[in-house]
Amino acid sequence: MSVREIPMYIDGQPVQSQSQEWRDVVNPATQEVVARVPFCTAEEVERAVASAKEAFKTWRKVPLAKRMRIMLKLQALIRDNTDELAALITEEHGKTLPDAAGEVGRGLEVVEHACSITSLQLGELAENAANEVDVYTLNQPLGVGAGITAFNFPIMLPCFMFPLAIATGNTFVLKPSEQDPSSTMRLVELAHEAGIPAGVLNVVHGGPDVANQIADHTDIKALSFIGSTHVGSLLYNRAAAAGKRMQSMMGAKNHCVVMPDANRSQAINNLLGSAYGAAGQRCMANSVVVLVGEAREWLEDIVEGTRTMKVGPGTQTDADLGPLVSPQAKERVERLITAGEKEGANLLVDGRGYQVEGYPDGNFVGPTLFTDVTPEMTIYREEIFGPVLCVVTVDTLDEAIEFINANPNGNGTSIFTNSGWVARRFESDIDVGQVGINVPIPVPVAYFSFTGSRASKLGDLGPNGKQAIAFWTQTKTVTARWFEPENVSSGINSTISLG
Repeated sequence: MSVREIPMYIDGQPVQSQSQEWRDVVNPATQEVVARVPFCTAEEVERAVASAKEAFKTWRKVPLAKRMRIMLKLQALIRDNTDELAALITEEHGKTLPDAAGEVGRGLEVVEHACSITSLQLGELAENAANEVDVYTLNQPLGVGAGITAFNFPIMLPCFMFPLAIATGNTFVLKPSEQDPSSTMRLVELAHEAGIPAGVLNVVHGGPDVANQIADHTDIKALSFIGSTHVGSLLYNRAAAAGKRMQSMMGAKNHCVVMPDANRSQAINNLLGSAYGAAGQRCMANSVVVLVGEAREWLEDIVEGTRTMKVGPGTQTDADLGPLVSPQAKERVERLITAGEKEGANLLVDGRGYQVEGYPDGNFVGPTLFTDVTPEMTIYREEIFGPVLCVVTVDTLDEAIEFINANPNGNGTSIFTNSGWVARRFESDIDVGQVGINVPIPVPVAYFSFTGSRASKLGDLGPNGKQAIAFWTQTKTVTARWFEPENVSSGINSTISLG
């Protein structure tokens, strides 16, 4: 099998990097090298930014309707190429093909939302706000935007960034994850096939040096980041020091509350899918289940469900979860499982050392379940990012809310109940940015904003929805008066009054 060499994308063309540093992109189920990706040089990053800066001069003046038509074409191309994109995701990330296709669908939602740009970017008008004075606002693009994405959603996360940024008239520099870049690059090719002009969307690759250069660059006006809390915090501070807008969507520790009145089978199946799907490599995975009152009696069913989940390569259509993205990720997850044992948690299902027939080198960790987990334990404090579920039991809804609110993160939480009163009380009192009611992964549809909170987010405005339009535009307010041709001034007005 030939090994792909991942290009940059600059000024509307794939460009081979001249870097001396390249990394292997590996199929996590087999350890087969499927591609090589460069860590771009500083000069190459400068070239990408310069291309975007030059393209902004003309792109910002392209009519809204033409930008809309490009987005319409892009959404059609993504839909037509879903299977190809999903296969690339599975090959390099490891998630199952159905899960990968679902990811493409969630990214597609954002592009579909961007197709409404002709109404999304409208300003406001107050006619005759003062004597023959009109006041109105213009929502104008910022200039060059940039995005840095994590490995776990190589299609959805770029879609959280560049479609709305470009649709609002900005140009863009994207740095995808070096661990699984091929699907992102195919998405960028489709964007250019849809009609995005040269220089409007550019791609560079690399590690911390490239990310820092993007954060520091004075020609980049706004930066969107999705990834770990450590990296996101560092980049947020660098970007702020460089005077740019920044949104940082970071780590999580999400909880799923199960009330005793919930639909038992629905709640259990949903929480297991949320905890173990994509091998737990989702920032919105519910990695902690809080069983309230008599719902603790459902533990045996939860354990049994955990044991019946099927692990296999992502190409195995009946697999529930695939491998972790890398041997390093596997080692870290297994190390945290060991820490949970040592710190006193009760390990009821152990996924360490999991073997899948025919795939001896795969980064597999089986579904793992702990009970008797306390907030002081490492497995509760850290985001494991693997197929590990921590079970906590409490007596009342009040205790569940207090327990969740004490956690510093605020990305997402869910509750399963058949009581409208309980659900309303939970959504009102829980201090978490995104809430699911009988929905295990509460990522909202794309025309609502992604609203993680507290330690899971830095910056006031999140991706998608109205907040993304506000993030990628600046508001210019115009106060205008037009005099009649023969109007004569009645004298100097030295007051602040508009008259």
